[in-house]
Amino acid sequence: MSSILTNHSAMTALSTLRNINSDLNSTQSRISTGLKIESGKDNAAYFSISKTMAGDSGMFKAIDENLTLQKNAVSTARLGAETLVDLAKQFTERVAFAQGGTQEVRDDVQAELDELAARMLTTINQSTFNGTDYVSAAATITVVTGISRSSTGSVSTTSMTFMSQNLAAIQTALDAVSITSATTATLQEAALTAAEAELGKAIASATALGIAEKSIETQKEFLGALTDRLDSGIGSMIDANMEEEAARLQALQVQQQLATQSLSIANSSPQNILSLFR
Repeated sequence: MSSILTNHSAMTALSTLRNINSDLNSTQSRISTGLKIESGKDNAAYFSISKTMAGDSGMFKAIDENLTLQKNAVSTARLGAETLVDLAKQFTERVAFAQGGTQEVRDDVQAELDELAARMLTTINQSTFNGTDYVSAAATITVVTGISRSSTGSVSTTSMTFMSQNLAAIQTALDAVSITSATTATLQEAALTAAEAELGKAIASATALGIAEKSIETQKEFLGALTDRLDSGIGSMIDANMEEEAARLQALQVQQQLATQSLSIANSSPQNILSLFR
């Protein structure tokens, strides 16, 4: 039934056009932002999960940055310890050379030992990174390595520990070794024994720092892979498929044109009825 009071065709066409325009706006928004879920109204579950995962990813990245600083500090300490090992080895070799030597030989060797001890001290003083010193005293160092989220959503941190090393004590002990005053075979042997003992400590310190550095490297690799998985999971939930959105945009633009034409035709219907009375 045709009517000049109520244009049902125009109302239907207008409703269709409104729906198309709404879909078109949503599609254009997804294309411009690259997101199919921008807020909780788009998909409450995915929005909540993605935001939680994004928060975890951000925390992991921040922890990874701190691990980088810790790794650099430990690496610097390890380099210092390995240098100390080389110097302590030279020190021990010179003490061994002086065994049974004349006073003149032992005096010459002592001068070399003093120079090596001074180089050790310089090495230790330089083996710090950004103010972090892992070579001057033995202590337990705790490093945060990640977070753990329980099934209830509560968050706790995970950590690893390693020991800083007292290279200063090794240097002090070696500096105290005196081959000049070792006038007997027994004293000379005691000096060699002391030097060898400190060399062993230096090797143990370098090894411990190397293990700590490797552990931090391994954790950094794990965190990198973990954050990649989290970011990938977030993307699969909220990122728009640009190929699909481009195809949808083109289809909606065509539908918009057709709906506009349909509305135009429907709006002309009352004019057609009016012409019947002319």
